[in-house]
Amino acid sequence: MDVALENVKVLDLTRVLAGPYATMILGDLGADIIKVEMPGKGDDARAFGPYVNEESAYFMSLNRNKRSITLNLKEEEGKRILRDMIKKVDVVVENFRPGTMEKLGLGYEDLKKINPKIVYAAASGFGHTGPYSKRAAYDAVVQAMGGIMSITGQENGKPTRVGTSVGDINAGMFTAIGILSALYRVKETGKGQKVDVAMLDSQVAILENAIARHVVTGEIPAPKGNRHPAIVPFETFETTDGEIMIAAGNDALWAKLCKAMELGELIDDPKYKTNPLRNTNYHSLKGILEYTTKKKSTAEWQEILDGAGVPNGPINTIDKVIEDPQVKAREMILEMDHPTAGKLRVPGIPVKLSDTPGQIRCAAPTLGQHTDEIMREYFEYSDEEIEKLRKTKVL
Repeated sequence: MDVALENVKVLDLTRVLAGPYATMILGDLGADIIKVEMPGKGDDARAFGPYVNEESAYFMSLNRNKRSITLNLKEEEGKRILRDMIKKVDVVVENFRPGTMEKLGLGYEDLKKINPKIVYAAASGFGHTGPYSKRAAYDAVVQAMGGIMSITGQENGKPTRVGTSVGDINAGMFTAIGILSALYRVKETGKGQKVDVAMLDSQVAILENAIARHVVTGEIPAPKGNRHPAIVPFETFETTDGEIMIAAGNDALWAKLCKAMELGELIDDPKYKTNPLRNTNYHSLKGILEYTTKKKSTAEWQEILDGAGVPNGPINTIDKVIEDPQVKAREMILEMDHPTAGKLRVPGIPVKLSDTPGQIRCAAPTLGQHTDEIMREYFEYSDEEIEKLRKTKVL
């Protein structure tokens, strides 16, 4: 099957989450990802549980469609091998603290002399410029500093970390976007460039209406629970057996909601007729609507609101998400077969291309699984030469 990024070769020096997520996106779309890991240790994420037959499920969820080679970049011979590989790849991706690669003599300015077409992508906590550049960062730190925690949580409650690692994942997605943009430019001009993505920048970029509200009104946004800060009704409502999310995002949907709930008299009520009025009179409206939603189950309201064309949904736990018929129909839970861990269910590929769809071609590699294969493929090394490099701790 044809794939979108066929013949794109990526040297992946990343570890843990932001960088591996970016390269997994590229791998899912067909790029050949060569993951370079430290001999004997590998990606830090290999030490994160839970485990299946001593293989990290965390690592496996982020490193499918990649080949692993072990290479010691603290050894001069290891650096030489990497430099030789740079001549034959299109992209190199790293997520070390800024300055690390430069100290090794492997920064962008060094590598572009070897391959002027190289796209050098660096994902880091704070980027390669600015006063925080050399500081270390993890997802939780960036969520705290980037503002998203300050607007997440229950109203009047403490700021709360988002349940998934959005600091890392957003940076990974922006890194992939940057790489694809730079590759297109290479195609047009024959010249590579550096892609510098910061986790903090990526958090600021997704604050959308929070920044807009502050800039325009001077208000400092705070947590509002499940309520949308600007649209009413747009939140969870209690039912007889749980809660349902209802999102009436405009006046037409408001009218449909009122009819579905047999509250037609509210449609043109002067207190609730428009979204600004519904915001002003939020508390009284919330009470009226929730008094009604408490009369039926979540499933009953889903059927009623679906029939009326009003956006809604239950609050699914993860076990329900992976069994959801829509999720399954879109192939968003797939099974891959790992050589050690066996079969494992993982998230699918969200980008659906009509002619060159992405695919899970292989499970995440074991540490150094493809070292011999890659050394032969790229350098035509013999078994004896490979074994010698192992004995000298280069591989």
